[in-house]
Amino acid sequence: MRLLAPALVTAAVLLSACGTTESPTTAPTASSGGPVTVTDARGKAVKLESAAEKVVVLEWGETEIVTSLGVMPVGVADAAGYKTWDVAAPLADGVKDVGKRNEPSVDSIVALDPDLVIMAEGRDTALAGQLEAYVPVVVTKSSDASRNFDRLREDVKVIAQAIGKSAEGDKLLSEMDTALADGRKAVEAKGAAGTPFVMADGWLEGSTVNIRPFGKGSLVSDTAEALGLKNAWTGEVDAQWGLGATDVEGLTALTDPKTVLFYSASEDDVFTTGLAGNPVWQRLPFVASKKVFKLEPGTWTFGGPKSVVRVAEQFVKAITA
Repeated sequence: MRLLAPALVTAAVLLSACGTTESPTTAPTASSGGPVTVTDARGKAVKLESAAEKVVVLEWGETEIVTSLGVMPVGVADAAGYKTWDVAAPLADGVKDVGKRNEPSVDSIVALDPDLVIMAEGRDTALAGQLEAYVPVVVTKSSDASRNFDRLREDVKVIAQAIGKSAEGDKLLSEMDTALADGRKAVEAKGAAGTPFVMADGWLEGSTVNIRPFGKGSLVSDTAEALGLKNAWTGEVDAQWGLGATDVEGLTALTDPKTVLFYSASEDDVFTTGLAGNPVWQRLPFVASKKVFKLEPGTWTFGGPKSVVRVAEQFVKAITA
């Protein structure tokens, strides 16, 4: 979900394809250390001789989950990008880069002799089939704007089962739930429940700043609403990621003076460099009232439970200040 061109942002799906909507499930191991079977986002039963130890991961959110569970991948897609955009679960220096997330190298993956490859649904429908000639593949849903928290739980449980870390997966989800509950209490104690917010990222195209709002159903929006906040963005968003498209003029629809803007920019900060002198930007209520908050660099807005906690903590800190 690195920043994409506007034409892609407005597409029905931001990634290349959407597969089955069947919920991933897990099957118990036959015995301790024995075979493992998981049913992934394709509805496909993936059988492993034992829990995977050498894992290659092709999407950042899933990389974060695997690493959070205590298993360091042997290879990931765009390792440098992950280290920039997601610091919630750091990678070891020795993890191999296997290419781009949307175009990983099959040769590089196979050369690592992994027990399992984990990839996101929609990245490349043909890639899973190519890899399965050499290694088992588990496909995750990765995002679903109609049920993102349930989807995240399912992805975590499937991954945890596949790598023999089910207890750690349950603990990871429990820690996320506790952080959200504690954050909601803090927001309510401040009398800030119901505060309207907008979350966005953006990029510069020529002299125009393209803005991508995170609408209802995006993982960040679900996180903020779990804290008791209200998403003020009501524009059209896609069905998988809950993301929209607008420009600075489009933000003028947000007139409630209580609205708070959060934005993400782990690389180029176009909200500062591209909008600082824009008169339309300067007149927006959240800009005029200095209610604009940049998420800390390395806060991945499409991540796992640790990223959810990281986002929640920053929202709570800003809202209750």
